[in-house]
Amino acid sequence: MALILTSILLGVGLGTTFAVPMPCHVQDVAHTFYGFPDNDPPGSGIAYNCGRGLTAGGVGTFNDPLTFASAPGEFEVCETIYDPFLRKYLRMEDFCNSCNRDWANKIWHIDVWTGSNSVNGGNEQLDCEIKLTPTPQHKPIIRRPGPNLPVDGTPLYTKMTNSVCNLGSIFPIYVAQSFC
Repeated sequence: MALILTSILLGVGLGTTFAVPMPCHVQDVAHTFYGFPDNDPPGSGIAYNCGRGLTAGGVGTFNDPLTFASAPGEFEVCETIYDPFLRKYLRMEDFCNSCNRDWANKIWHIDVWTGSNSVNGGNEQLDCEIKLTPTPQHKPIIRRPGPNLPVDGTPLYTKMTNSVCNLGSIFPIYVAQSFC
C-alpha cells in the first residue's frame, strides 16, 4: 500500500512523472584558500572546464560562481555549492592536493580561489589566504542551493597599488539551514 501511495504522490504509474526537487543539503567542510601565487603551477590554470575554459575566476553569483578546488570524488566536477561563510556561490573546477589527503581520511575540504587570474599577489595574497581561513576551519556549506541566496560581490583579495584583503566580506556566524 505504501508503494502504491508513494507512486501516486510522485505520479509514477499514471502515465505522468513529476520532477521532485531535491532539497538542499548542509555539509560541514574544512575551508582553505588559494590563488595565483600558490596554485600548482603558479597562475590561474584549473583542472576542469566548466564553461569558462581552464582559468579560475568568478565573482560568486549563481550565474558566475567563484572557483573552488577539492579532491576527485568529494564533489561532482562543476558542482555548484553555496558558502554562507563567504556569501558566495562556488563551483568545483580544480584539484587540491591537501584536499585529496583529507578526503582519504573522509574529511571534507574546499580550497577557494581568492582572486586575480592575471596578477600574482605574492606574499600579500598568501597572507590574505591565511587570514581568510576560519578558525575552526570547518564551516557548513550548502549543496544543491537555490539561485536566490544573498551574495557578497566583494572580491576576497584585490592586487592594486595597495593590496586589499577583504576580511569584512566573511560571515563567520550563521545558521546554515536558514539558507535552504
